[in-house]
Amino acid sequence: MGNQQGLFDEPLSGPDLEVAVHQSAFSPAEADRHLQTLLREIDWQQEEIRMFGKKMPIPRLTAWYGDKGLSYTYSGIEMQPTGWADCLAPLRERVEELAGCSFNSVLLNLYRSGEDGVSWHADDEPDLGTDPTIGSISLGAARKFQLRRIDNPAERRELVLHGGDVIVMSGPTQRFWHHQIPKTSKAVDQRINLTFRRITGR
Repeated sequence: MGNQQGLFDEPLSGPDLEVAVHQSAFSPAEADRHLQTLLREIDWQQEEIRMFGKKMPIPRLTAWYGDKGLSYTYSGIEMQPTGWADCLAPLRERVEELAGCSFNSVLLNLYRSGEDGVSWHADDEPDLGTDPTIGSISLGAARKFQLRRIDNPAERRELVLHGGDVIVMSGPTQRFWHHQIPKTSKAVDQRINLTFRRITGR
C-alpha cells in the first residue's frame, strides 16, 4: 500500500502546525483506479455561494457523504449526506488507518482543470469540534498545497501533492493556519481530493 511513514519534517513544520504527509499511500495503479471510479460513481454537484450580492458557482464540483443525519455547512452551503457510496469504503479504511481515528463523513472536491481551486480557509466549522483531525486523500493530477499562518500571513508552507498522497492535519492546525489549493494557468488534468472528517456534538 505504499509508505506508511513518509513524513516530512519540512516544509510543513512550524508552531501550532501538525501535518503528517504520507507519500504514495496508494500506488499509482490504485490511485488511478480510485480516481476513475469516483469520477464515474460519485454524485457531483455544482454549488453556489453568494459574493457581492450575487450567486456565483464555486470553482470546483463537490459531493458530501456520511452517516445518516450528518449535514455539513460551510461558506453558507448546507450539504446533506446520502449515506456512504461503496466506492468510498477502501479509501475511508486506509485514511483511518493512517490518521489513527475514525471518520463519519467526507467532503469530496473535483478540480476539473487548473482553473478550479479553493481559496484560503480553515476546516474550523463548529460541527467539527475543537482541533479536528482531517484526513485528506489526493487522486489524479499533482497540485500545490499551501498553508499560511492566520496571525502572520507572511509565514507560509508549501508542497506538491501527487495522486496517492495522504495528509493528516490535526491538533491546533485549523485554529492557527489557513490552507488552499491555488488556481494555476498551467494545463493540468483532473484531481479529486477527499477530506475525511468527524462531525461532533450530534
